[in-house]
Amino acid sequence: MSTAIDTAPSGRQRSSIDPLHESAGMATLLALIGAIWLLAIVVAGAAGVFEAGRGRPPLALLAALVVPPAIFLLAYRVSTEFRRFVLGLDLRLLTAVQIWRVLGGTFLFLYAFNLRPALFAFSAGLGDLAVGVAAVFVLLAMIDGHPNWRRRVLLLNLGGLLDFAGAVATGVLTSNSSLGFFAPATPMPSMGCCR
Repeated sequence: MSTAIDTAPSGRQRSSIDPLHESAGMATLLALIGAIWLLAIVVAGAAGVFEAGRGRPPLALLAALVVPPAIFLLAYRVSTEFRRFVLGLDLRLLTAVQIWRVLGGTFLFLYAFNLRPALFAFSAGLGDLAVGVAAVFVLLAMIDGHPNWRRRVLLLNLGGLLDFAGAVATGVLTSNSSLGFFAPATPMPSMGCCR
């Protein structure tokens, strides 16, 4: 493998393939960590770890929601390589990924068949639909170079975070856990968190 040498703005020499190699290595590492995390969550869900049960708080669910962002923030703070990788990600791709959230509209169908309570289904379903559809228009604004595209990306991400927080909150509030203040009188099938 040959390495072409060019001069960095600082005047020191560096290999032109190093950033690409670092980026590919970091992407591979993160994909592996993500796959392991997904497998762990699926296994834990199947084992009933996230089912708090009546009268108990959903602490395992809380841990599953808090630990990944905490690890991300820690890695971002201590690793310059990770920070450089994150800051180098393509915002168009990250925005396009938000489009899949339209699938959250299925919560409305589950409500129609009495499989999810209204408070959760409408909050999560309509929120996901709104974010997923908005992502299409934000992505188009980015591609077209609209003068307000940065503001739109910011608003989309704030809306996505608000929708996520609302879905988790209403999911817990309508669960059979000790925090299920709005749980339906007839228990519904578990989604794997708070039966």
